[in-house]
Amino acid sequence: MALETTTLVDRVPLPTPKPARPDRQPINWLALFQGSCLVLIEAAGFVTSTLLFVLGLPLFVFLLLAGWDLGSLFAQLGNLADHYRTAEPLARRFFAQDLQIAFLIASGGLALLRMPSFLRRLDRRLKKGDPAHV
Repeated sequence: MALETTTLVDRVPLPTPKPARPDRQPINWLALFQGSCLVLIEAAGFVTSTLLFVLGLPLFVFLLLAGWDLGSLFAQLGNLADHYRTAEPLARRFFAQDLQIAFLIASGGLALLRMPSFLRRLDRRLKKGDPAHV
């Protein structure tokens, strides 16, 4: 017995297609909507995983440098916080700008490295499709 599901999108009446000219095919609105949703979901997953990876990378590096000892890690973070608190306002501003630039470069670089595999996966998922909606 096949599992049959009906969603809200399936209940929406689709526009009646005009008779197509011989040189054009009618637009399949449901397939267009489903493909757009798939692209948005895949893109959101790609962006989220990239940002989480970039944000988790410094923690990994700091733990590696601290020898996987949380006591040493928090001692170094406390030292960094003390230096930041006692620094000149101009030095704080430059440090914050450097961190922002490093984050943007790391995010952009990782996104560029991951983009070809993301596009291949998206193309494969779009081509697979559901034969019932074609």
